[in-house]
Amino acid sequence: MPPIPSGRKPNPTLRWALMLIGVIVIFGGVFAFKAMFAAKTNAFFDNMPQPPATVSSATAQAQRWSDAGESVGTLVAINGTDVTTEAGGVVSRIEFEAGQPVRAGTVLVRLNTANEDATLKALETSARLAEVQAQRWQQLGKDKLVSLDDVQQRTAAAASARAQVEAQRALIAQKTIRAPFSGVLGIRKINLGQYLAPGAPIVSLQQLDPIYLDFSMPEQLIGTLVEGNMVQASVDAVPGKVFEGKVTAVEPLVDASTRNFKSQATLRNPDGALRPGSFAKVKFDLGSERDVVVIPQTAVSFNPYGNAVFVIGKQARTPGEADMQGKPLTGDKLVVTQRFIKTGATRGDLIAVTDGLKPGEQVVTSGLLKLRNGAEVTINNQVQPSADAKPSIENR
Repeated sequence: MPPIPSGRKPNPTLRWALMLIGVIVIFGGVFAFKAMFAAKTNAFFDNMPQPPATVSSATAQAQRWSDAGESVGTLVAINGTDVTTEAGGVVSRIEFEAGQPVRAGTVLVRLNTANEDATLKALETSARLAEVQAQRWQQLGKDKLVSLDDVQQRTAAAASARAQVEAQRALIAQKTIRAPFSGVLGIRKINLGQYLAPGAPIVSLQQLDPIYLDFSMPEQLIGTLVEGNMVQASVDAVPGKVFEGKVTAVEPLVDASTRNFKSQATLRNPDGALRPGSFAKVKFDLGSERDVVVIPQTAVSFNPYGNAVFVIGKQARTPGEADMQGKPLTGDKLVVTQRFIKTGATRGDLIAVTDGLKPGEQVVTSGLLKLRNGAEVTINNQVQPSADAKPSIENR
């Protein structure tokens, strides 16, 4: 019987090739489907209408500002000192109250002068005797009974006795301490019966009206800040009140370490609200005026690479543009454009723009963080940030 022919032998290489092609087709289809789905999703979100951001706005205004400067200073009494004594002694009477105003020449303290008074009486007696003797010897000299030298010696002795009396009276006067100028006394530093050495402080005396204000300025303002310029000062102790005065002195020397020069203004202080040693904020005009464009400071994004604002403008809508609910939108829309500007001086809540903005242009004053270039906005000015050139703090 003839042999039965066997079947075709299997090809492993072809089998593995077909399996690999199948895997590639399946995974390729899955990835292609995911890529197409992601592309359509991104396209949907990219073209999805965004709701407009609600912001507040302000219009850039043209104003005329005078060049101004600011500094900080210290109030200094025109006359201020610790009252002391020239001669030592024991305190016998204190004739002032702490904190009271006094006039120049008012007696403040008396020291014990019992020994000095007794010495004065003895010196006055010697002076009278020397005067009588001098007059007698002068008469004898006219009669040629004594020499001219004897007469001059007696006259000199009388003059010396009178000088000793005046010196003793001056010593006694030194033990009566008086106010050297009008002002307000501080807290006394002595007690009854206390021995005071020469130069020991008794009480502080400060003249409060008028009062000096010392402040420093950069050397670039030399020749600009001159005597007669008006200044305005404010202190934390009297919030909301501005004190006005004039520059009365300008230091000709520039400090080599700080490159600043000192100036001094004189302020009226009739009620004594300003006290020596207090810190003061100083503002002053430099005379010249110029036109500036002014906007609120909240409209400016201050960045290391430059300051910018969002300018509001109108833009025509594209045909078929709809809102989030699919309703068609008509009319122009408000969009913002970021613009870099150059800023200048500030005054209260306002800031001057020296370049990049024109009067009448509208800028965003709040909601800047949620904006991007070309974003659509709606304006709601019911609540706006403060934009006052002279803001005041409200106590609550």
